Amino acid sequence: MSAREVMIEATDLTKYYGNHKAVDSIGFTLHRGEVLGFLGPNGAGKTTTMKILTCYFAPSSGRASVKGLSVFKDPLEVKKIIGYLPENAPLYGDMTPAEYLDFIASIRGIAPRDIPAKIKDIAGVCGLPGVMDQEIRTLSKGFRQRVGLAQAMIHDPEIIILDEPTSGLDPKQIVEIRNLVKEIGKKKTIILSTHNLSEVQVTCNRVIIIHHGKIVADMPTEQIQHRMGRN
Repeated sequence: MSAREVMIEATDLTKYYGNHKAVDSIGFTLHRGEVLGFLGPNGAGKTTTMKILTCYFAPSSGRASVKGLSVFKDPLEVKKIIGYLPENAPLYGDMTPAEYLDFIASIRGIAPRDIPAKIKDIAGVCGLPGVMDQEIRTLSKGFRQRVGLAQAMIHDPEIIILDEPTSGLDPKQIVEIRNLVKEIGKKKTIILSTHNLSEVQVTCNRVIIIHHGKIVADMPTEQIQHRMGRN
């Protein structure tokens, strides 16, 4: 059996904000097909790590690569491979989802002739057909999150990075987004950050626990379930 392809490799990532060390020598390897949960309390360093991996800013030290491409030397190429949904989705309230996704597809360099089909496909995946012509500001938080997922996936990235994708949603919306992530995870490699253990258990096959900027555990999800008596 051949070794699984390495999608992300991080080594000794460290990030300071002034004198505060937000990320402290984090290192891990992510393989194709994994759905990895970053689990930890607010302020643990999850978002900072994700922003380094998505080329939003550089670490103070250490290195990271995506499919062998350096996030420092090849950020534009890395961004083509990754779809990113930050905790606060970058949406324009006066646009409809159809207009917004057309705009994002253009930015992503998708050929104009291919954009309508791409939008139709991703709207179907994310459960958006019924709201495509409504202004985004009129949509529920759950549907806005679906639009955010659609923008992260419109260019068919191999890796999807989701920062607290169910934050602020009601219980029904949480279940819907978790189910959507599970479905997407059948075809994509995913990193998902959360402070909610149940979210990791439902959506992920591997968990990295981060505390005070350090990795304190890295294990298959079923192991953490076993440790907590949830076989």
